[in-house]
Amino acid sequence: MTSDLTMLKVKKDKKNKKEKSKDVEKPSKVESIPKETKDKKKKKNKRKAEEEIKEVAVQVEQKSEKSKKPKNEDSLATVQPATSQGAGSADTNDLSYIEHIEVKNLSTAEVQAFREKNAITYTGDREYKPILKFHQAGFTEKINEFCKSFTSPTPIQSSCWPIILSGRDVVGIAQTGSGKTLAFTLPAFMHLQRIGKTKSKTPVVLVLAPTRELAVQSFEVCEKVGKLFGCKSACIYGGVAKYSQKEELNAGVQIVVATPGRLIDLMEEGAVDLSQVSYLVLDEADRMLDFGFEPAIRNILSQIAAKRQTIMLSATWPETIRKLASEFLSNPVKVTIGSDDLAVSHNVTQIVEVLDDNFAKEKRLIDILAKYHKSRDNRVLVFALYKKEAVRIENNLRYKGYTVRAIHGDLSQAQRTEALAKFKDGSCPLLVATDVAARGLDIPKVEYVINYTFPLTIDDYVHRIGRTGRAGNKGISHTFFTFQDKTHSGELINVLKSANQEVPESLMKFGTTVKKKEHKAYGAFFKDIDTSVKPTKIVFDD
Repeated sequence: MTSDLTMLKVKKDKKNKKEKSKDVEKPSKVESIPKETKDKKKKKNKRKAEEEIKEVAVQVEQKSEKSKKPKNEDSLATVQPATSQGAGSADTNDLSYIEHIEVKNLSTAEVQAFREKNAITYTGDREYKPILKFHQAGFTEKINEFCKSFTSPTPIQSSCWPIILSGRDVVGIAQTGSGKTLAFTLPAFMHLQRIGKTKSKTPVVLVLAPTRELAVQSFEVCEKVGKLFGCKSACIYGGVAKYSQKEELNAGVQIVVATPGRLIDLMEEGAVDLSQVSYLVLDEADRMLDFGFEPAIRNILSQIAAKRQTIMLSATWPETIRKLASEFLSNPVKVTIGSDDLAVSHNVTQIVEVLDDNFAKEKRLIDILAKYHKSRDNRVLVFALYKKEAVRIENNLRYKGYTVRAIHGDLSQAQRTEALAKFKDGSCPLLVATDVAARGLDIPKVEYVINYTFPLTIDDYVHRIGRTGRAGNKGISHTFFTFQDKTHSGELINVLKSANQEVPESLMKFGTTVKKKEHKAYGAFFKDIDTSVKPTKIVFDD
C-alpha cells in the first residue's frame, strides 16, 4: 500500500514539473535583420558620433579662449611632473597650485630679459618661467609672512622654485652667497604639507652637508620655518655626544640635516630610519660627491626610498662630478646662474701681495690689521691652511691686544660653534679659521678676508674670498703669496683677470701656466674618459 502511494506521488511530481516547464517561454531563434534596417542604424550611429566630436571641439575651443596662451610660450600650469626614481605622482606634484596670473602673463621677451640680466641658462627637457615675487610661488601664508623680511627672490630661488615645486630633480649652480639654502628649504615644507607628513615620526626630508658648520646653518633655517608648521628638525654631526641626537630622533622628526659620517654611524646603530625619505638635498654637491664623500653618499642613498626627489646645489659643477651625479638623478633640469666653473663675485676687490718668505707674513698681518681692523668692531676673517698655524696666529693676535677667536678641526664642536656665534653677533669680530669656514657659511657683513696662507686649490681660494661681498655688499680680500705657492700662479692670474682685477707684476714672474688638475684618487695619472663609449675589441693574429 505504501509503495503504491509513493509511486503515485512521484508521477504527480513529474506531471507538475512538465506543466511548469510549459509555462516558461523558450528563447526563440534570432531572426535575421534586414539589410535596410542595418544601414539605418549605421547612419544613426555615425550622426551621433559626429555630434559628440563637435561638442568636444567646442569645449576645447572654449578652454583655449580662456587660457589665451600664445604659441611657443612655456607655461607653469601644464607641466606634468617628472619622477625622480619614481618620485612624486601627477596627482600630488602638478604645478596647478603655483599657477599665478603674474607668472602666466610673463611674456617670452620679459623672461628672456630676466635670464640675460642674471646670466641664467637651462639644461633639460624644458624651461620654466621664473618666480619673481614670493607670493607667486604658491607658498602658504605662513611662509609668505616669513619671506617679508626679504625684498625679492634671488635668481637661483626664482629659477629653481618652479622646478622643485613641480616634483622634478634639480641641479642648481650659483656662486656662494646667492641664497641656495632657502632655494631648497621652503619647497621642502611645501613637500611635507602636500604629502600630509608634517607630523611624521620618521624623517621625510634629508639634507646632507660636507661640514658641521654648514649643516648647522641649514638646520637653523629649517628650525625657523618649521615652527610655523609645527615640524621638527634634527641636526646630526660628529664631534658631540650621540645620546642627545638619538633622543631627538626617537622623539620623531620630519627633517634631518646631517654630515655623512655621523649619519652613517647612527644608521649602523639602528638609531635612524631613512626608508621614508622622499626629498633629498645635497648641499655643496661638488664637495659631497668628490672622492672623500662618494662611498658615504652611496651608503646613505641605499637606505633611502627609491621614490624620491633629489636636489643638488653647488657653486661649481666639474665634469667628473657630473658623471657621478647622473647616477643619483632622474631626468633633472639644470639651472646655472653664471657659469659651471667657480666664479668670483665682482663685489669683491682682490689684492694679491707677493712676499719674500713665510717669516714676513706675521709682521705684514699686523700692519694691514692696523688699517683694516682699526675700529676693532668690523668683521675680519683670517684664513690659515693648517690647524697649528691657526692656533699660532690666534695666540700672536691675542698677544697684540686683539679680541680674537679661532675655528679649526682640533677644537670641540662646542668651541667651534661658540667662536662662530661670537663672530656673527660681533662680540668677537676677528676670526682665524681653516677651510672649515670657507664653504657655504652665511656670515653677514664680513668686510675683509685675509688669506694668510694660500689654500691647496684655486677652488678653495674662491670659496674663501666669497665670505665677503655677500648680499650685494662690497668686500676686500687680501692674499699673501710666496714662492712656495708658485704652482697656483697661473690659476690665480686667470681668476683675477676674469673678475677684472689688477694682476701685480710680481705675481706674473711665477708664470701663467695652469697645472693639470689632479684627481683626488689617481693624482696626475688620472684620465677623464667617457664611460658611455663602448670599448674597442682588440683581436690578435695567430
